[in-house]
Amino acid sequence: MQGKRCWILWEYVKQYRWTGLLFLLFAGIFAGVFSLYDLEAEAVFYAGCICAVVGVLILGLHSFFFFREHRERERLFAGIELMYEELPRPKTLPEADYQRMIEELGRISAGYLTDWKRERQDSLNYYTAWVHQIKTPIAVMRMYLQEEDTKEHRELQAELFRIEQYVEMALSFIRLGSREKDFVFKHCELDGIIRQAIHKYAPQFIRRKIKLIYEPVGVMVLTDEKWLLFILEQLLSNAVKYTPEGTITIQVSEDKKLSVTDTGIGIAPEDLPRIFEKGFTGYNGREDKKATGLGLNLCRQAAGKLGIRITAESEPGKGSRFTLDLKEKDLDIE
Repeated sequence: MQGKRCWILWEYVKQYRWTGLLFLLFAGIFAGVFSLYDLEAEAVFYAGCICAVVGVLILGLHSFFFFREHRERERLFAGIELMYEELPRPKTLPEADYQRMIEELGRISAGYLTDWKRERQDSLNYYTAWVHQIKTPIAVMRMYLQEEDTKEHRELQAELFRIEQYVEMALSFIRLGSREKDFVFKHCELDGIIRQAIHKYAPQFIRRKIKLIYEPVGVMVLTDEKWLLFILEQLLSNAVKYTPEGTITIQVSEDKKLSVTDTGIGIAPEDLPRIFEKGFTGYNGREDKKATGLGLNLCRQAAGKLGIRITAESEPGKGSRFTLDLKEKDLDIE
């Protein structure tokens, strides 16, 4: 606080330094003129003292208003989106001109913001409706494919599952970028969330002959069930995609760290620092040709909003491990 006051005082001195220098120049001129007319030094000194006292009082009062106006501007700045029309009355013509500019820019910005919110809500409504509508033909196609258990039908079901995942990913992408809160924190049973993800990917484990290792842990976590499930599903999706054969292990440590470990192809060391970047596919993604580079980025975004730290470890040819730190932090329960 003291440092801030010193900074404001320094800014005050810098702003009015030319006024002070001009005052000293005028004082020097008057002193020179008085000396030319052989006026008594005592009278000159007495007049100088009176001027100095008056000057200090005026400067003190002026600096007080300077500090107060700065605090008022800081208060307005905290809510500038709504309070740009409540600026203090201008004292000079340039200040009045700047305030008119700010008010006009504020009105233009508010108009753009309103249009952007409306368009974004329209997009969200459209994609939400589209996702629900597309699920109907997907369900019908799955029903037809299940009527006959053939290799071709199983492959088509797998591709249909991928389509459904991409549909849900598109909706999650829109929701995560929205300012509206789509998170409800509460204490959830972690086993229940993990079982939902396992149940969804069970056909993929069977189709690829991947062994799943998981033991129930009986742990409660404070989180948003829907979004934690989304993160876990994305991690399982990646594990299944890049594990041609072997095992996928889901573990929860005593300090509530959930890990998804696979014995797949792993991640190149140079790619590991960038795997959570939007659109980054890395060497494996370029080989796969179907990777979008969105799944892990969405995981990181969702994890950030849940207050969860997500990390990755990998060794090429031996597999990868993704870890979610689910320790409870300062979260608001709705």
